[in-house]
This record gives sequence, C-alpha cells and structure tokens, in this order.
Amino acid sequence: MIDAFTKLTESMRGKIQLMIGRAILSVVNDAGPVQTVQAQMLADEVQDDVERIQQYGFSSAPLPGAEGVVVFVGGNRDHGLLIACDDRRYRKRGLQPGEVALYTDEGDQIVLSRGRVIKVTAGAALQVNAPVVTLTASSKVRLETPILEVTGNIKDNCDAGGKTMLQMRQAYNTHTHTENNVAGGQTSTTAQQV
Repeated sequence: MIDAFTKLTESMRGKIQLMIGRAILSVVNDAGPVQTVQAQMLADEVQDDVERIQQYGFSSAPLPGAEGVVVFVGGNRDHGLLIACDDRRYRKRGLQPGEVALYTDEGDQIVLSRGRVIKVTAGAALQVNAPVVTLTASSKVRLETPILEVTGNIKDNCDAGGKTMLQMRQAYNTHTHTENNVAGGQTSTTAQQV
C-alpha cells in the first residue's frame, strides 16, 4: 500500500521539489519594463531571463553575486520568478528591532532609527530637486558646515514682507544721513560696500 502511494505521488513530489530554489545572480538586465536576471541555480543549472518581482515604489539593481529565492509556478522550470533578493556582502548590520534601512554597496544609506530619528548618509552629495522645498522645524534649523553657498537671494521674515539680502545690501551701500554737530549736512555713501 505504501509503495503504491509513493509511486502515485512521485510525480507530484518532484514538481513540488522543483518549485522553489536558491539562486546566485550573475547578470541583471534593468532595461525592460520588468527587470530580468540570470540565476545560477543547482550545480549546473543556469536560468536566463528570470523576472525579478519588486515591491511597488522600490527598485534596485543587485550586483552579481547577490543571492535570491526563485519560484517556478507549478514546478515548471521554464519560467522563474525571483521573489526575494539580498546581498550579504553589503547588508546594513546592527539595526535595532523596528529600524528600517535603505542602503547601497558604497555605504550610502537612509536609516529610520529608533526615537523617530531619520539619518541620511551620502558619501559624495545629497541632492533634492523640486520647485519648492519646505523644511518645518519647531525649534531651529542648524547647519554645521564651513561655508553656506546660495546661488540666489536670501529673504528674512518672508511671510511679513521682509527684505532680501540684496535689498539690504543696496540700502546700506547707498545710504546717507544728516551728520550731527558737523557743518555740511549729508554724509557721503559708505566707502566700505557690502
């Protein structure tokens, strides 16, 4: 009876065993609408054009040598789907329970830390591109830098009709006033311009 059952389920067991596999990625193609990879599966099995299923809103291009889990629907090895991918060589370590991190192999990272602190680390530059950028801080904004460069103008008290640095500079550079206790009336404009 057991032999008959084993023989009856042998084909199904084989398909089940072929449904999920561990893979090492050798090539990543990010040019198409769906990213595809070449995956080294069993000892001599190479799967080409395995579709990599990523979470909506998140995309990455793993490096060769990254590891993943490939599923084959119905155990058919003709069409694999990479459903998870990681790279133990570059994984961000030391996170506390509940923390989340985005990271690259070069060390750039965004860490959502405990205590509601977000840490951004960029090795070369941090760029934000938008028509309007608003920073809201209830106590202060602190910049720790040897120099602050602004390509345009700076305006203080902007919501109350404040003045720009250019307006203040022009007013200072061209101002005159009545000189007290000296004959001759008005002073000349300042010799030291801002």
